[in-house]
Amino acid sequence: MELAYIPSPSSGVLYLGPVPLRGYAFCIIIGVFVAVWLGNKRWIARGGRAGTVADIAVWAVPFGLVGGRLYHVITDYQLYFSEGRDWVDAFKIWEGGLGIWGAIALGALGAWIGCRRRGIPLPAYADAIAPGIAIAQAIGRWGNWFNQELYGRETDLPWAVEITSSADGRMPGTYHPTFLYESLWCVGVALLVIWADRRFTLGHGRAFALYVAGYCAGRFWIEYMRVDEAHHILGLRLNNWTALLVFLLAVLYIVLSARKRPGREAVVEPGAGDGEGPAADAKKTDGDAAGKADASAEDATTDDATDTDASEKTEKTEKPEKPQNSGEPEGAGEPEESKDGAGSAKKG
Repeated sequence: MELAYIPSPSSGVLYLGPVPLRGYAFCIIIGVFVAVWLGNKRWIARGGRAGTVADIAVWAVPFGLVGGRLYHVITDYQLYFSEGRDWVDAFKIWEGGLGIWGAIALGALGAWIGCRRRGIPLPAYADAIAPGIAIAQAIGRWGNWFNQELYGRETDLPWAVEITSSADGRMPGTYHPTFLYESLWCVGVALLVIWADRRFTLGHGRAFALYVAGYCAGRFWIEYMRVDEAHHILGLRLNNWTALLVFLLAVLYIVLSARKRPGREAVVEPGAGDGEGPAADAKKTDGDAAGKADASAEDATTDDATDTDASEKTEKTEKPEKPQNSGEPEGAGEPEESKDGAGSAKKG
């Protein structure tokens, strides 16, 4: 007897008149906004300008959506191009189906274009937005709950998810809520990256690589629980192999990057010190201090010059002036004895 379970919505779409409001799309949109908000805060803390993360996201997000959809369609082509399927469904992204591997790959390409246009190093930008991406994934996974998809094996655990739909080969029942497992795992990865970034001052893309490695570790065991149709290689699902390979590459990058480029970038955005942020505040503070020092030096120089002039005037006042045109011969004022002595000495 099932005492408790997570109910699924009867429909993933709400209608506002003729306009459909899809839960899957809302989860994706909310996730993007949270990622940009958190990334912006971290970017400013690193010395960048406010708004830069959103400007680059204009490039990264569309590329990421296209990449995520392409990966899903290519790896699950039988859902769209096999007999009895309509290939037009491949464009219906609102019905679900985004591969995170393709989304990150093409999203990185879009971010690189945006960064290059502004002269910003891509690794620094990736480090700033890494925790936000993990939170966006955590929110986006609830879109699978709205669509009643990507669940695990059958279970009677109290937190099992109830599947009521029988479309596309689904069997009504209670299953492991792998969407929930991955959502919670992604929140943990985000917290891990934020902590490690503060503790070890990660830079040059290592915070992003840590996010990738952490996500892949969780995705491996979560993917192993899923029962939806997938391609298998040597007994493992395709996404298990992908997670394993990407995990190893991320760890290798962390190790090599730490040896080759230790520390963190001193400047993440050219000219950011002239605008807003900590760099600008520091520059302003230094400028104020230098201005005060110059003013003090100038005042001291002025005081020295004033003292010198006063001293010269005092010396001139105390020095007796030599009488001019007195009409008396030299030595007239001398005592008589001095004259006689001088004369005696001259004679002798």
